[in-house]
Amino acid sequence: MKALCWEGVNKLSVERVPDPVLLSDQDVIVRLVAGTTCGSDLHLIGGYIPFMRAGDVIGHEFVGEVVEVGSAVRRHSVGDRVVVCSFVGCGRCWYCTHDLWSLCDNTNTNPGIGQALFGADTAGIFGYSHAMGGLRGSHAEYVRVPFADYGAFAIPDGVDDTSALFVSDSVPTGWMGADLGGVKPGDVVAVWGCGAVGQMAARAAILLGAERVISIDRIPERLEMTERYVGSEVIDYTSTDVGAELRERTGGRGPDVCIEAVGMEAHSDGPMHLYDQVKQQLRLQTDRPTAVRQAVHACRKGGTVFVLGVFAGAVDKFPLGAVINKGLTLRGAQMHGQRYIPMLLDRIAAGQLSTSHLATHSLSLDEAPAAYDMFKHKSDGCVRVVIRPGR
Repeated sequence: MKALCWEGVNKLSVERVPDPVLLSDQDVIVRLVAGTTCGSDLHLIGGYIPFMRAGDVIGHEFVGEVVEVGSAVRRHSVGDRVVVCSFVGCGRCWYCTHDLWSLCDNTNTNPGIGQALFGADTAGIFGYSHAMGGLRGSHAEYVRVPFADYGAFAIPDGVDDTSALFVSDSVPTGWMGADLGGVKPGDVVAVWGCGAVGQMAARAAILLGAERVISIDRIPERLEMTERYVGSEVIDYTSTDVGAELRERTGGRGPDVCIEAVGMEAHSDGPMHLYDQVKQQLRLQTDRPTAVRQAVHACRKGGTVFVLGVFAGAVDKFPLGAVINKGLTLRGAQMHGQRYIPMLLDRIAAGQLSTSHLATHSLSLDEAPAAYDMFKHKSDGCVRVVIRPGR
C-alpha cells in the first residue's frame, strides 16, 4: 500500500509499505477515507521531536471504514464508518479508567524513552516517533487500530466525514483546554493561536459559558475565520501590544483563563523570537515558549494558564516567578480524546459545533508532501489540508 513516510529532516516521500495486519484480537484494520495535516506533524518533519526513523509513516488524525476485525472486538463490525482517536488507550489501566487516556500505561511499545525524556512514559500515538510508541501513522491507505473498542468511534449518520475528521484530535484537544482550564460562565478567556486547535478551544470556551473569548494570531485568514465561524474576538499580535490590549479589554485585570494553542515553534514579532529561534536551531533548547510566556504574563492574578501546544523538552527564560507571585494555576496535557469524542460527535450532529470549515484544501495521498509544504507556509489561506487516498 501507499503511505507518507518521514525520510529525514524536512524530507517526506510517498512510498510502498507492507499492508497492516492484525497483531492482537483487539485490533481492527481501517481503510483510510480521509486524514489531515496537523501542526504537531511539522515538529516531526522539522526534526524537533526525537526518535524518528527513516521510513516512519506519519499522520494521526483520520476517519475510515473498518475492513477487518479482531476476534475480541465487540463494538465494531466490518463496514463501520469510524473516527479514530489519535492517542491509543487500553481502557483498563489506572489512567484510562480515570479518563487520563493520553497517559495510558499499556499502549506505548517503547517504554523507557518517555522515562528518560519526561520522567514517565506516555500513551502510544499514531505516527508520532518511537518515543510515543513507534506506531505506524494514518497517512496510509490502511491503518491498524489497537484497542479499537476504546479508540475508534462510530460516526453518526448525520455527521459527514470531513466534520468527523477533526474530532480525531483537534476538536477534543481544544475542548480539553477549555474544560481542564476551568472555563466557567462569566469568564474572560484568551486563546493564543487560531489554527484548528485554537479555534476549537475558543469555541469550547463559548459553549461552556465564557462571557468573552479573545483569540490571538497573525494570519489574516485565520483571524477572519475565527471571527466568522467561532464567534471569538480577535487580536492581530503584529499590530498591537497583546498584553496591553488584553488589559484594556478586561478592565485592567487580565483574562481569567489563558489557553496556549501554539506549541514549540511559536512566532512573535519581538527580539525574544530571534533569541528563541537561534537557541532552538542550535539545540540549546528544544522549544520556543513565546506564547506560553505571553499567556503567563497576561493572565490575571489567581487565574489559570493551560498549555495545549506540543512541547518536547526544555525551554529557556520561563517566567516561573510570574507563576508564583501572581498565584497562577499552570496546567497542560496531551489530548484525552476518549473522554470527549462521543460528546463532540453528538454536538456536531446537533448543530452546536462546526468543524468542516477547517478543511480549506484537499489533496490526494500522492500529493501529501505538497500538502505539508502548503500547510507549513500557510499559503493560499491554508488552515488544514485534507488528505484522501484518491483524487
